[in-house]
Amino acid sequence: MGVGGGAVAPPVVNEASSLAEQLRPMITSDLALAAIASVPRERFVPAHERARAYENVALPIACGQTISQPLVVARMLELLELEEGDRVLDVGTGSGYHAALLARLAGQVWTIERHAELSGEAERAIRGLGIENVNFVVGDGSAGLPEHAPFDAINVAAATGAAVPAALAGQLAPGGRLVAPVGVEGQRLTLLRRTRRGMEATALEPVRFVPLIVPER
Repeated sequence: MGVGGGAVAPPVVNEASSLAEQLRPMITSDLALAAIASVPRERFVPAHERARAYENVALPIACGQTISQPLVVARMLELLELEEGDRVLDVGTGSGYHAALLARLAGQVWTIERHAELSGEAERAIRGLGIENVNFVVGDGSAGLPEHAPFDAINVAAATGAAVPAALAGQLAPGGRLVAPVGVEGQRLTLLRRTRRGMEATALEPVRFVPLIVPER
């Protein structure tokens, strides 16, 4: 079996370890930082951007999308409070970097992307690292994957607009956590948690993500 399933691998490249140390003053989760240190970010950026792979900035990828700023990625990992064995839905595969990090910390990850080109490239990058606990789906991320629900955690790597799509929130298991950029005039990273009292939402720091495409139904 490949690396993954909650077993964080040791750092594989000096640059990734240095990036994790750069983020340490802002991230309290040692597990999130260990995941950052174990995944070579240059595998997930276009060749012409690889010299900048370990800068703490978002970078352009194909299909008009981006690979998110490492600080924001680490913060989302931290908020999800992942545990070994968790079932995770990743909405917006993009480069695959976020899915690779989720796979280091959880049991099984389902990642969904509307662009087949991006999904294919992400799968090649992730399989090339020996990570086998990621399942790739091409489709409408706003609808989630009800056939695989419920999920212990849902990571949404695209701005949802005024609210998290009800279909995604409805796929959270009891005690489940969802993290997404939410807002119209200004996005804020938002943590949604399913509790015994119902859904509880906490708006956190401002962020900027590409929009989540929600088809008309």
